[in-house]
Amino acid sequence: MKRTVILAIGAFNYILNKTGNMLLRYKPEEVVAIIDPTKVGETADSVIGYGGHIPVVSNFKESLTYNPNSLVIGNAPQGGTINEAYRHEINQAIQAKCDIYSGMHVFLNDDPSFTELAQINQVSLVDLRRPPKQNHFPKGLWKNRTYPVMLIVGTDCDTGKMTTAWEIKQQLSEFGKKVSFLGTGQTGILLGESGIPVDAIVSDFMAGEVEYHIDQISQGTDLVVVEGQGAISNYAYSGVTLGLLHGAMPDFMIMTHDPGRELDVLDYPMPDIQKMLDLHLDLLKPFKKASFLGINLLTHKLDETSALKMIHEYEEKYHLPCTDLVRFGNRQFIEKIERALNQWT
Repeated sequence: MKRTVILAIGAFNYILNKTGNMLLRYKPEEVVAIIDPTKVGETADSVIGYGGHIPVVSNFKESLTYNPNSLVIGNAPQGGTINEAYRHEINQAIQAKCDIYSGMHVFLNDDPSFTELAQINQVSLVDLRRPPKQNHFPKGLWKNRTYPVMLIVGTDCDTGKMTTAWEIKQQLSEFGKKVSFLGTGQTGILLGESGIPVDAIVSDFMAGEVEYHIDQISQGTDLVVVEGQGAISNYAYSGVTLGLLHGAMPDFMIMTHDPGRELDVLDYPMPDIQKMLDLHLDLLKPFKKASFLGINLLTHKLDETSALKMIHEYEEKYHLPCTDLVRFGNRQFIEKIERALNQWT
């Protein structure tokens, strides 16, 4: 079993420690400590509201008392570079014979100082964002699929697409459905233990790689849930979103949205949700019919009363099931998906 330390120097909070936080939410039994010298003495629960009593320590050496065997870089800042503070902690972890997991754009395995030290200590360096060696071009494999695909999309980046995908996988599994999960970013790949880093794929092959990886999934699955990336309305990240959309050719979609945000991550006004619903369906119309099965909201900025009121308003306005799967659970959201799966042909 993994005994993981999360590296999040100056970044252990609700937003920046994205990869680390998902481990704390969904695999807390595998995490033994978090490194952030700015929050020493606190716990996962006291900082982000979940994860229990997992302690925050100042450096890797302090985590040795918990007998770790792996270290995960918890945050992925813009540019994906590894600074000197991170290098020091990574080196300490390698010398303690810990495997290292990184979602950075700069690869550990391309750094001779890391690879030589890893070889000496017989540990693995796992670059979650390293693209596959073989490129696949789209072949229209979706035309002959024997199982449905669901893609999670959003009105912007950081609207909870990965969390929504994983929650749907888990909750449908509790309903007795066999659900496969395709991670498309470092966090999803780490949680699902497989996937494809779509933002590292040459654009000409992005749709083909997504199509290929979906096609490799067992024919016995009831649903493939694909983790979404970016947003079609965000000019910096729309390319990866469209590549995912046309690579997955989904039968179903879920829209994610942060109602507490007036501006997107590039400081443009958040788009109209109805227009976003229509746009995604229009982009698929030349190829196939698809449908939205629900809207999942990220309501952590709202008090409970305001959040529930907004959920009811969205259900009435958009005629779709709506919830915050993490905060309020199912609310008939999963039953809608289950009915759609039972009717799918």
